[in-house]
Amino acid sequence: MRMAASHGSRPGDAERVQKVLAQLGLASRREAESWIRAGRLTVNGKPAELGMRVIPQDQIRLDGRVIRRQPAAKTATPVFVCHRSPGEPLLPVRGADAAGADAVISSLASRLPRRAGRRFISVSPLPLVDGGLELLTADGAAAARLQRAMRGLEMEFSLRVRGELSPEQEESIRGGMLDRGSAIRIVLLEPAGGEGSNRWYRLVAAGCSGNDIRQLFERSAVTLVRMLRTRMGSFGLPRTLPRSHFRPLTDEELASLLGNPGSAR
Repeated sequence: MRMAASHGSRPGDAERVQKVLAQLGLASRREAESWIRAGRLTVNGKPAELGMRVIPQDQIRLDGRVIRRQPAAKTATPVFVCHRSPGEPLLPVRGADAAGADAVISSLASRLPRRAGRRFISVSPLPLVDGGLELLTADGAAAARLQRAMRGLEMEFSLRVRGELSPEQEESIRGGMLDRGSAIRIVLLEPAGGEGSNRWYRLVAAGCSGNDIRQLFERSAVTLVRMLRTRMGSFGLPRTLPRSHFRPLTDEELASLLGNPGSAR
């Protein structure tokens, strides 16, 4: 008879139950921990515990329903490239509908194929007010690998600012200093046209998030009107992909993001 999972020694393929649920795209690790605390998860008929490790043969249930764990040999869940319009939610968010009632606001992820996953994860998401190149997947392991890869990739942005940058502001931005005391590496900052009260700039920075860029401009007393991400590493936003649309990444594109051009996995 199969023994229940425990904190004790397990075979080498044992993984924490929170990690297993995240890899299946069912929940973040933090959300899975809340399920455990609420007593909603069981392993082999017994209440799951924080830090519990499970093996593929263990039966996991959520609210009494069996969680099916697909064999690793099956095709991996795709990673989608999305061209998000500024202000368009990437993932479901709560807000008010047209009548003012509480509702889940429609998101770009809600239009992805259901067969692609049940819960999508955003890789290096931009602030809601911004847009451009975004990545989504329901594969927790792929999301984790991509998130690690993002730390070493150059990101390119098209930025619209209020007015023209002064020499002092340009110098401050090129310094890359953030509120937390660390600095991001600014590879390029150059004018990209515009007239009237707004100017466009092209910026390339290494290992940064959209929030980092916004903070950097705010620290430099610059009003950032709009930010569009146009490139991650060697992968640029496809010119053929309209706003508010998406498509799966090819194996070659995924491999380029992961830094291994010879293989996508």
